[in-house]
Amino acid sequence: MKTRYSYGGDEHIYVEIDDEMSLDAFFIALSLSNMVREANIPGVTEILPANASFEVRFDPDVVAPEAMMAKIKEFEHKAEVQDKRLVTRIIEIPVYFQDPWTHETLMRFRERHQDPSGSDLEYAARINGYDSVDALIEAFHSQPWFVSMVGFVAGLPFLYQLVDRDKQIEVPKYLRPRTDTPRHTVGIGGCFSCIYSVRGAGGYQMFGITPMTIFDPDQKVGYLKDFMVFFRPGDIVKWKPIEREEFDAITKEIEDGTYTPRIAEVEFDLDAFNKDMTGFNAKLMEALNDA
Repeated sequence: MKTRYSYGGDEHIYVEIDDEMSLDAFFIALSLSNMVREANIPGVTEILPANASFEVRFDPDVVAPEAMMAKIKEFEHKAEVQDKRLVTRIIEIPVYFQDPWTHETLMRFRERHQDPSGSDLEYAARINGYDSVDALIEAFHSQPWFVSMVGFVAGLPFLYQLVDRDKQIEVPKYLRPRTDTPRHTVGIGGCFSCIYSVRGAGGYQMFGITPMTIFDPDQKVGYLKDFMVFFRPGDIVKWKPIEREEFDAITKEIEDGTYTPRIAEVEFDLDAFNKDMTGFNAKLMEALNDA
């Protein structure tokens, strides 16, 4: 990997670890951005992490752009050789696949889709070589996903599946974006899945919907009292398929303030994962099941 740096006007430096997202690139970007944050460099006003990159915003009246660039580069080698371990959370997220709300939406925007005659799930199953929608859904939820970035829309997580690269589900976004997507839609675009934290425009293929609130600026939801955004980079997600009855029950519990997401603290070790992905994922599942 070759780290690339570029200026964005007088107040921003963009740091790109690699052209493509990978867990190795993510860990280097995370380590490097954390080092910059922990250094408390005078003039730094914001650090924005992304999938395999990050951006630093700074006050040029306090630190010159060239000096800011030099300070970031000082940490580059340390980030590349740092132990790639992360204490994080594995979280169970319920999903109602083939729900009526995303189905109604996808039917309204068929003229913007690659396959106007089918559903998003049918299209995704076909181009990924699955013989049925059920087989695609099984592949989607059977292995965990890694939250590589939170943002773009407030609280929206981007997730990268913890499987061999050749086993990842990949689906292009809509040919033209939709002007509407239901809140909490679970979708996928490219190799990333996401949860739409708010209702709005979008282009990811829609697979289902979760009853879980993941962004609450009023902080009325019980499990969001401490912070209005549920996810953080490094979280691990295990999707749990549910049906309409359970969806409605969880929705009511969230409204009543009695719902508690299933979460376990785990250590993600990138080297151990790369050596035995199946075994490592099984241990993650054990930790979640014991929670």
